[in-house]
Amino acid sequence: MELEELRHDVALANRIVHAAGLVTAFGHISARVPDAPETFLFPTRASPALADEGRLLVLDVDGKRRAGEGEPNTEFWIHARIYAARPDVQAVAHVHSPACVVLGQTGQALLPIHNQGGMFADGVPLFERIGLIRSRELGDQVAATLGRHRAMFLRGHGANVAEINVRRAAIVACFLEEAAELQLRALAAAGGRPDALRGFTPEENERLHEQLDSSGPMNRAWEYYAALADGRIKR
Repeated sequence: MELEELRHDVALANRIVHAAGLVTAFGHISARVPDAPETFLFPTRASPALADEGRLLVLDVDGKRRAGEGEPNTEFWIHARIYAARPDVQAVAHVHSPACVVLGQTGQALLPIHNQGGMFADGVPLFERIGLIRSRELGDQVAATLGRHRAMFLRGHGANVAEINVRRAAIVACFLEEAAELQLRALAAAGGRPDALRGFTPEENERLHEQLDSSGPMNRAWEYYAALADGRIKR
């Protein structure tokens, strides 16, 4: 992907998570720069709803600004240290998804109970320390908690998603919120009894992973969420 196209997608991905209700004034999505893998595109300090491809910064994994004007969002360390720890990750989303916050505070693990939830079958770890991630040390702790997973919860804070491209980062963040919200609904319907929830078998999760975690469904989801963010459709 050309850098200008990547800039466009980063800005749009930020607007998507706002349109989907995952963020308000705070939150951010970034993408690694292909030709300079120690750097990443990151929004200036503003709501994701206001992300502009012409005002993206280039930061590096040590937290230094390489290009662009303006101040970065203060939790850039989440992105910087996940990129440092995970060479396979090409995009990171940090969102304040309401259902993810609530489920994380219940102390219960995410239980995939719908198709898109199957992509989180390997688990969604919880970062226990509350508060903002504004230091390299805390960024390293977040990256260690994420490990090899594709998503994690931050207690009382939201969630992080680590993906192979920025479009997937935005989409998977939406799927994660969907999964958390449906689990909370199921718990309410079951009278708060986690043992009453029916999840998927390993074989079922593998089937869902094969069916949904591919370019076809992901491209269709991106098309939908992009139209939502651009105001061409309404939920």
